[in-house]
Amino acid sequence: MKLHHYNITMEWTGNLGQGTKDYRAYSRNHVIQSEGKPEFPGSSDPSFRGDPSRYNPEELLVSSLSSCHMLWYLHLCAVNGIVITKYLDKASGTMEETPDGGGRFREVILRPEIVITDISKLDKATELHHDANKLCFIANSCNFPIKHEPFISVQSSTAGG
Repeated sequence: MKLHHYNITMEWTGNLGQGTKDYRAYSRNHVIQSEGKPEFPGSSDPSFRGDPSRYNPEELLVSSLSSCHMLWYLHLCAVNGIVITKYLDKASGTMEETPDGGGRFREVILRPEIVITDISKLDKATELHHDANKLCFIANSCNFPIKHEPFISVQSSTAGG
């Protein structure tokens, strides 16, 4: 078994002078870093007093699933001779709060809009979403359903583009 390790530094930047004296006394802002990469601004969901201009953990979970699925899908298409010229995912996730203030995701739906170049590969391109989901590291780590609603179109072969 081959192991991979991932390291980040997460620093809370939301001390407004009183620390966590009370629930309203601090900002949820933080910065996520990984060596050699730009800082990534984070906060909590605005529903939990977060900064709406920063990414929250729930968005990052949905984006991790979307990104991992896309990368596996592009790989599988490449090795199966399917040329992708566009991939745009409008993913969404649903989280439920529990009475104790905690919560969990109920589902994530990936809605990739994909353009391929060969209509004869349309069925295989659709099929490969199932394979990408089976291989996705992030999807395999989740305890909720990840659904796929792909829309695949074929690039026009007319001149002028």
